[in-house]
Order: sequence, then C-alpha cells, then structure tokens
Amino acid sequence: MHVLGVRDEGAGSETVESVVDRLVDRLSERGRVGVVRYDATIADGTHAGESLTVGGDVTYDLGADGDWTASGTGLSVGEALDRLVTDCDYAIVVGVSSLRYPSVAVGAVDAADEDESVLASVERPGDLDLDGLVAALESTEPYETLESLVARVKRSPNAGRAGAIATFTGRVRGKDSADDARTQYLEFEKYEGVADERMAALKTDLEARDGVFDVELYHRTGVVEDGEDIVFVVVLAGHREEAFRTVEDGINRLKDEVPLFKKEVTVEDEFWVHERS
Repeated sequence: MHVLGVRDEGAGSETVESVVDRLVDRLSERGRVGVVRYDATIADGTHAGESLTVGGDVTYDLGADGDWTASGTGLSVGEALDRLVTDCDYAIVVGVSSLRYPSVAVGAVDAADEDESVLASVERPGDLDLDGLVAALESTEPYETLESLVARVKRSPNAGRAGAIATFTGRVRGKDSADDARTQYLEFEKYEGVADERMAALKTDLEARDGVFDVELYHRTGVVEDGEDIVFVVVLAGHREEAFRTVEDGINRLKDEVPLFKKEVTVEDEFWVHERS
C-alpha cells in the first residue's frame, strides 16, 4: 500500500478536502483507497506530527465506494494504516503536519520547498498534476506489514495447493547484552537500482523451488526505531519443510546479496555498520 499525506499549509480545510477528493477519485481508478483523518484538536497533548501519534480522533474509511467507516479516540495513525493495509492499494492521511511518508502540501507553496518528502506543492486543487503525482508516489517505498504480505500470498492462484505459510520478521534490537549502549534507531539506505533488481531476482529464484508457490520479501529503508520491524520474508509452500527451509535461505541470502547499508545510532554513538565490519 502506498501512503500519501495531505498537509494543510494555510489553505484551509475546504481546499484540503477538495484536494483529497481529487486524489481519491484518481487513485480509485487504480485500486482501493483508504482515507485516514486525524483530528488533533482533541489530542491529549501528544505531538500530532508523528505517524504513530495516539490521543486525537482518527477516522479511517474505504472510499470512494467503500461501505464502512470507523473512528476512535486514542487510535494512532499507524494503527489505522495497519488496519487498511491488507485491503487497500493506497492510503491518504489528512491532518498530520509532518509524516514519515510522501506528502502533498496545500497552501503556502514555499513552506515545503526544503522537505524532500513533499512530492507536490499546490495552492489550489486544480494545480495538481495527478498523473505526475501518481507516478512519483508509486516510485516510493510502499507501506507493508507482516499481515499484508501474508494476505497477499493467500491470494495466490496456487493457494489451494499450499499447506504451509512460514514467515520471518527482523526487528530493531535495543542491545545485545545488558552492558551495551542502547540502540535508538537504525537507518537503512539501499543501492538504488541494484537493490531492487537483486531483491526481485532472489524472489524469482526462491519461487522456482519445488513445492514453493509464492514468496514475498520486504525490507524497510530510512529510519527504523528501537522495537520496530525491519524486514519480512513470507513463503507459501506445499509443506512445512520447504516453507521453513525457504524462509531461512531467503533471509540469509537477502542479507548477503541485496546491497543495503545500515547506520546504527545508539545513546552514545552513531556509525555505519559496514565501516566497522
């Protein structure tokens, strides 16, 4: 699922909602769209700019032709995205001033000039280059969870022949031992072009194994904080033996063959891991 934020840079709620309507209409032509609205006016003092904010009122729905909506005080934006990701191809987040995902800034165009996450800055809904925006959005890293990847392999045409789904989740470890300085976050960068090609080649190779029907591989880039998930491997197979074996080989080969560079930031230091190995 690709996530797009819509930021109000002084345009006002009516203009922002017009932009959201245009985006939903266009994205709905390509897949199912979820909309997450965050109302920070009733937040409990928590900073509303964080993607995992808890305290305001979050409404999430499936539009434009969705038939349900839900809301809840204390529900985080991240939790709302987690609920949408198994059903939606796109999600639009409205009402969060700074988001870790790509955004459209509506209003004072200059306010977003230095923000690399802003894909477009517009003053009016009619200024949107929808084709260009969609292309830019789909070139960014998608939002995935273990649940979304498992849901995807369950939709495989070969799912009826499968008797096993095996998974691996890698996460940020706070420390190896009690005496270590605690890791605050890891930051990952990929070798552009090469990393995606090698990930795709690895997926194809693993799926060519006897008894393996579908494989999903996903590794986050950017900042991943202590306790958050980094990487997933999901294998749909006929039996548990090939499922377990392929999961293990998949994560080992991903780490060996896909060029991803890791910076570790602890409470005492920061360093690129490959420079110390």
